[in-house]
Amino acid sequence: MGAGESEVDCNETIERLYHYLDGELTDERRSEIKRHLDDCPPCLGAFDFEAELRVVIADRCRDRVPESLRRRIHDALVEAERDRVGEGRARG
Repeated sequence: MGAGESEVDCNETIERLYHYLDGELTDERRSEIKRHLDDCPPCLGAFDFEAELRVVIADRCRDRVPESLRRRIHDALVEAERDRVGEGRARG
């Protein structure tokens, strides 16, 4: 490894898994984590578990939101946006 390069260990990899899955890391840090996952079966297993868990949770949550709740949330967001735009006009 050259000067200035860093390598991540298992603890750092596990701590950053959520950031990795969310795409919140720099390209350099992402590459370091990827290299570690490629070389470390236990960390790769943890990654696979977390990735699959996110899919299951997203699937379950998406299926169970009643349309009436979706409509109320949508209406509240539209009204909040109108209020925000209205306040901006009143100031300007």
